[in-house]
Amino acid sequence: MSDTRSDTPGNTIEASASTPSSGAAESEFETGLAPYAAHSPQSRGRRFAEPPPVARSEFQRDRDRIVHSTAFRRLEYKTQVFVNHEGDLFRTRLTHSLEVAQIARSVARNLRLNEDLVEAISLAHDLGHTPFGHAGQDALNECMRDHGGFEHNLQSLAVVDELEEHYGAFNGLNLCFETREGILKHCSREHARQLGALGERFLLGRQPSLEAQIANIADEIAYNNHDVDDGLRSGLITIEQLAEVELWQSHYEAARAEYPQIEGRRLVHETVRRIINTLIVDLIGQTRRNLAEHAPKSLDDVRAAPPLVAHSERIAAQAAALKRFLYRNLYRHYRVMRMANKAQRVVKGLFDAFSDDPRLLPPAYQRLHEPAAQPRLIAHYIAGMTDRYALKEYRRLFVVSDEV
Repeated sequence: MSDTRSDTPGNTIEASASTPSSGAAESEFETGLAPYAAHSPQSRGRRFAEPPPVARSEFQRDRDRIVHSTAFRRLEYKTQVFVNHEGDLFRTRLTHSLEVAQIARSVARNLRLNEDLVEAISLAHDLGHTPFGHAGQDALNECMRDHGGFEHNLQSLAVVDELEEHYGAFNGLNLCFETREGILKHCSREHARQLGALGERFLLGRQPSLEAQIANIADEIAYNNHDVDDGLRSGLITIEQLAEVELWQSHYEAARAEYPQIEGRRLVHETVRRIINTLIVDLIGQTRRNLAEHAPKSLDDVRAAPPLVAHSERIAAQAAALKRFLYRNLYRHYRVMRMANKAQRVVKGLFDAFSDDPRLLPPAYQRLHEPAAQPRLIAHYIAGMTDRYALKEYRRLFVVSDEV
């Protein structure tokens, strides 16, 4: 079947996909899944029809394409909180994505949901993130304010739909609808109206698959806890400050009581490990209770229900308190703010220079005779940069040297 829809702002795409019937046989790779899980034989299909994969499911094929993509490799040199050159042991977008996938798969396995789909979503969710983390994203959004704005979830979708160049038959990775749906965690109503079937849930108040809901919360579990770890390693926050956070302090005291001989980094790792375990176990338990209450019989029932993947009220409140602590004490620390300010200057400087003279761009990103299309292409170019490449481009443009 085919439909015409705009999957990225300003770009109308002719899409075709083969949609298996709802009665398709269960995949040999997905035996034992719950009836409300996402089953690849019932996928809503790909934008461009392809022969079925051999020796793997459709969602396994998606995961493999993501892992082999250029954008995935670039995540190794994209900031989480600390810029790449600030230290080799801090998390990057790549290690973060791997941690999200590990957590999400553990939850999916316990709930009899599709591990391959949840892994694909987890590994792809940050493919469109800019260099320099959220500081870079905010700067690029400001630059694009008069041109449709910039949302990193939409950019991740643009990466897998259009920007990757690996296959002769189509642009992008041609992922399944369910994977693309999970990548698009957030979306403004304005942009949702341009996304056809993919944007409907944002307009109708419906939910994505349980696998997508898991990946979303696994993202929060991963970044809250590894930001604590990286914050302590950097010295920007202290164990004494964390004493005010119940989720941290209760597990820290339990670790000290069980292992009074350990200290330093080992004690921090033991505490973080226990927090992550508590969050995962609670998430599984509360989600099971939610599933029992709402009793979905199919993925369609999941879409019509309220969000079902959730923490208990007590643990959700504790996790929210940890998040607020990190915002006040780490993300707004003056050293982090200084780096964020530098990052924004780099992103805005690059955007302004390329806007003033698009001939400075690589030829693939030049639209000299289509000025209306030029800002989005500049955003694509900058968003695809790693931290160190963005700094290198900035020096090429603004520092007098022999480098071109």
